Amino acid sequence: MDGFEELLRENLPALERFVKFRISNLQDAEDVIQETMEKAFLKFGSLKDEAAFKPWLIAIARNLCRDHYRNAAKNLEVPLETIPEPALTVGLHGRAEEPPVSETLELLREEERRILTLFYLKGMPQSEIAKKLGIPVGTVKSRLHYAKKRFKEAYAGPEKKGEKEMKKLPEIMPDYKITPVNEAVFPVKWEELMGWFIVPKLGEKLSWAMYDFPERKRTELCEMEVLGKAMVHGIEGVEIRSVEYDPMECNSAGGQDVVERHLIAQLTDTHCRMLAMSYTEDGVKRFYTFLDGDDFLDNWGFGEDNCGNEVDLAPKGDIKKDGGVITTADKKFLLDVVGRYKVEINGKEYDTVCVVDHATYMEGEMVTTEQYIDREGRTILWRRFNHDEWAFARYGKRWTEMLPDNERITVNGETYVHWYDCITDRIL
Repeated sequence: MDGFEELLRENLPALERFVKFRISNLQDAEDVIQETMEKAFLKFGSLKDEAAFKPWLIAIARNLCRDHYRNAAKNLEVPLETIPEPALTVGLHGRAEEPPVSETLELLREEERRILTLFYLKGMPQSEIAKKLGIPVGTVKSRLHYAKKRFKEAYAGPEKKGEKEMKKLPEIMPDYKITPVNEAVFPVKWEELMGWFIVPKLGEKLSWAMYDFPERKRTELCEMEVLGKAMVHGIEGVEIRSVEYDPMECNSAGGQDVVERHLIAQLTDTHCRMLAMSYTEDGVKRFYTFLDGDDFLDNWGFGEDNCGNEVDLAPKGDIKKDGGVITTADKKFLLDVVGRYKVEINGKEYDTVCVVDHATYMEGEMVTTEQYIDREGRTILWRRFNHDEWAFARYGKRWTEMLPDNERITVNGETYVHWYDCITDRIL
């Protein structure tokens, strides 16, 4: 087990930060860290790729943190099925991601709210609470009993986030078939926010999901809704709430199982673009806007000076697709209509145009996507392909090694490997 000890030593600081950001009581945090290491040691033999040790270790810790707060919820005698997993999360800056619990606490009297917070959320023993409040231990026990009863009565039990939507989108990616159509492409008015599938107009809402291949299992689910008008640096757009369940590690905002983002997007007659994005990580609200230069553009923007994606789609000749062979012009931002296709999915047929996006993301990492858009300008299917050496420094393997059975295409003579697909509730 020398390999385990070395990997654990390298990743122990990350593990400690992860747990201590989630559990404010130091003793409880140390217990979870110790249990994580013990479980990791026992399960190390099942880890197939040591390059994945860190996310594997953090996943064990995340589950144990979740168990910790489930136990806290049980002590409050609130049915677990009525509390979202992050409801009792405590971050470095205090309680975070816990609106159902915090809102209920606000309904209680000050002394009830304080004693519940000290005992259940801060993890203080009754003897310490008695010293802090200057009252006998017997009085602490009595107040806890009645405060817990009042909390249970006041707690309405919120509807589980995403329950309806998660039942809609399947856990396994539906089979699909893509057939070229030897006819001219039709004109498309594509008003969706690129990469998010929602049209930034009042009243719009949708859910979409991501599926990894070859397992075809759903790995992330996202619910989106336009909330209202918004303005960023004097430019008017709309605010969109995006709630992401089980996001991939790079989208998890510090390892959260549920991430809520707020996007500001603008739709004009010619373009659709992102103006700003915000989310909460470790109790801190983070904001990024189009004035943040490359830091914003690399993650959230598109086009020269973040002009956005074009609304009126038509072939420009910048990208050509012949089966699994794609060739492109030598430009920084490449997005083009490459042909007309019939997409059969979930028992339905769609007449679509295929839009290919070929881009260089952070650190020169090349990605190509295929997006099949119907006559109403809505995405039916979105497919991502990674350059064979995409994020090689991170994974230590080429994608042809990591996903040997996945579909491959060539772009300008280079190999790209299919990673995942996205579908929206439009196909249901």
